Amino acid sequence: MTDGFEVPIRADGDIVVARQKGRVLASGLGFSSSDLTLIATAISELARNILQYAGMGEIVVSHVVGAPRPGLVIIARDKGPGITDLRKALQEGYSTSGGLGLGLPGVRRLMDEFEVASEMGQGTTVTAKKWTRC
Repeated sequence: MTDGFEVPIRADGDIVVARQKGRVLASGLGFSSSDLTLIATAISELARNILQYAGMGEIVVSHVVGAPRPGLVIIARDKGPGITDLRKALQEGYSTSGGLGLGLPGVRRLMDEFEVASEMGQGTTVTAKKWTRC
């Protein structure tokens, strides 16, 4: 099993690559079939946000080291314009692009831990963790 991977996100095909690699890594950590789907969905949503709002960025996925149980961390980074109103961006249904507004709120719901750091003109980093069930 690999410790993790990084996928540059520049085109739709990169989303597929990141999602597939995430499923393989999570499977090796012992995640259930349903959790594999949640993780793949979270990776897809984060990567799609990178393309839509920043144009390019990266998805980094690795296992959590030193935790009492196996876990996976997903980091989505971009150097885009940043999120103008983070509070609104985390509300269901809010979108600045005419979409459904389910991306970030959906990822927050799918994962066990979730945080966003965004600075105007500097970019956004989303960190999300999922733990295996005991």
